[in-house]
Amino acid sequence: MAVLRNYKICDNAKECGGIAACPTGALSWDEEKETIVIDNKKCVSCGACENSCPIGALRVAYTDEEYERINEEIEKDPRTIKDLFVDRYGAEPLSEFFMINADEIETKVSEGITIVECYEEETIQCLIKSIPIKEITATMPKDTQFFKTEATDEIKEKYDITILPSLLLFKNKEYLGKVEGYYQVDQQEELIAKIKEIIS
Repeated sequence: MAVLRNYKICDNAKECGGIAACPTGALSWDEEKETIVIDNKKCVSCGACENSCPIGALRVAYTDEEYERINEEIEKDPRTIKDLFVDRYGAEPLSEFFMINADEIETKVSEGITIVECYEEETIQCLIKSIPIKEITATMPKDTQFFKTEATDEIKEKYDITILPSLLLFKNKEYLGKVEGYYQVDQQEELIAKIKEIIS
């Protein structure tokens, strides 16, 4: 009958898996408005979009009653877009604050701990299932710095990066090692433990 999207937890990414999964084009990306568009006239209620959304932001209603119930659940959801839109490891950069060019890595590394996230556009994940940067750095010394950069071939070769995203770890301007691969929210403790093992 209809697809509903919980805007409170959806990062509205062009790479939305629901768009890719939809067989009828009921979900699409509007280049001009830069947003996900739902055309429920095209929806056949197959559930492919719902199954492809890892965070449950897309829901399919099969009856009017179900539509009303889901819509009410979305309205009562206490989360806000403000909670979602914070910079996170493995997710699309939101602010320029953390961004540096790959050739700036060595000049940005300073005394104390410096963490540099290297990523490629294809490795970007949903915001809501990604670990906020502030939660990673909260467990580190107060002067810890965190930067994000798009990985170049030179950087991947220099630091022997095979899996993106990857965290390059520096202490007192010395490169200590890296943590490779994406870690989602429920793996936060595992990621932090790996970081601490390298920098200790």
